[in-house]
Amino acid sequence: MWRSRFLRGAGYLLQGTGCSPCKPAHLPPWRYLSFYQPCFKPVLQNPFEKHCFEKRLRPDVALYFCRTLRKDAKSIIDFPVQPLTVTDIKQYLRSKDIPFHDGYSCLHAPSIFLEPAPEGSGRENYSLFIDKTTGQFLCKETLVEGSWEDLQDCIEVMLNEGQTSISPNVLLGFPESLEEQEEREMEMKEVQRIWSSSVPFSDLLEEEVQLVKTMFQIGKLTNATLKKFGVRFFKPTKSLVFPWFSGHDSSLRGVKLLSAAMKDDRQVVYTEATVPKVSRYHNLFGLSLVGRKDGEVVLTGREVDSMAVSQATGLPSLALPRGVSCLPPILLPYLEQFKKVTLWLGGDMHSWEASKIFSRKLGLKRCSLIRPGEFQPCPSEALAQARNLMRIVKASIPAAHKSIVSFKQLREDVYGELANVEQVAGIQWSRFLELNRILKGHRKGELTVFTGTVNTGLLCIFLQKKLLFKH
Repeated sequence: MWRSRFLRGAGYLLQGTGCSPCKPAHLPPWRYLSFYQPCFKPVLQNPFEKHCFEKRLRPDVALYFCRTLRKDAKSIIDFPVQPLTVTDIKQYLRSKDIPFHDGYSCLHAPSIFLEPAPEGSGRENYSLFIDKTTGQFLCKETLVEGSWEDLQDCIEVMLNEGQTSISPNVLLGFPESLEEQEEREMEMKEVQRIWSSSVPFSDLLEEEVQLVKTMFQIGKLTNATLKKFGVRFFKPTKSLVFPWFSGHDSSLRGVKLLSAAMKDDRQVVYTEATVPKVSRYHNLFGLSLVGRKDGEVVLTGREVDSMAVSQATGLPSLALPRGVSCLPPILLPYLEQFKKVTLWLGGDMHSWEASKIFSRKLGLKRCSLIRPGEFQPCPSEALAQARNLMRIVKASIPAAHKSIVSFKQLREDVYGELANVEQVAGIQWSRFLELNRILKGHRKGELTVFTGTVNTGLLCIFLQKKLLFKH
């Protein structure tokens, strides 16, 4: 807001100087504004001297966008910014006569990057999704994305030019640096190399298929399910390959490799690697299989869990790219079409806590949670144990309202902690093992009071506690 006012004010002042703009030939028309660059240093030193500002104008230097239309661009000058609210977003859209309607976590609006449908045709495409919390937007048709400031700039340029839409190249066509171009090209070459070198399960020998399934504990998954989701086997690293297909045109955008290794204690450890790197890997595994009219989905934390749910229940199932650690906001628009979201992220307490957090992002009213327990493990284990996954999904509980807590919910939370003592234990004492048995470690949100007379060892305990937290 401050930045746009500054640019607008500078433009008004400069128009009075009688200077005509000179449009640079190397800039496309949508990246140019008819402003000029003043001499900033003297102005900022004494901003209240009006004549000083006017005398030091340099009409021979063109002023382009103060901030580039790029999602990772940062301004040189830091202006005080108030937190963005959904009310601010709605008021701005109304002021620009842009229709919208409320979604679960996003506002839906007609995309300004597409030609509008004829009036009265009933084919208006609300494909522009604006995050209610951050203002970050995504056009699902053109895959244009950016910040709230990016969207404001695009709207202002479009309206100033008197157009009904704006080219998506405003954001997609921004020239990357040489390093970024080389990195992106290398990543895509690596994706194609891995994908072309990997083998579908239908091309493996039966002995190899059984060995791979045993290695990754997916013996109950059929070859038809693996083929449906496009899973392959990469022999050089003995890894499962999970593809990232774009929901727009089903093109290959990346891969995730799941590898297995045996430790000295005979335990199998699984490691993951993604191409492109994790920060740019935004894959909802299974999204390409979801139909436009599907209104229910099961959200899981792993790809093998997603396939297990799909095979056993027939319901649409998606896997988060980073498991229970994160739900990237850029994925929220792809989950807007579902009226019911069942979160089955795993079989431990960490998954349960993540489910409650993610349900707030997705909208509590449409979310249901599957509480982990002995009879409700993660989907792949439930399938291996021949449990009824459809019954488990139907038994999911609605996500609780943040202001309403029932005794039943408290009782189940307490039971969950008692049944999973090791998972909810805090930081363990290194010397006082008896305290570990009684207190279960130092846990967040708990207050422990030590009392005693003089010379009973209170200071010793506190010093040990300080050393423990220091390391």
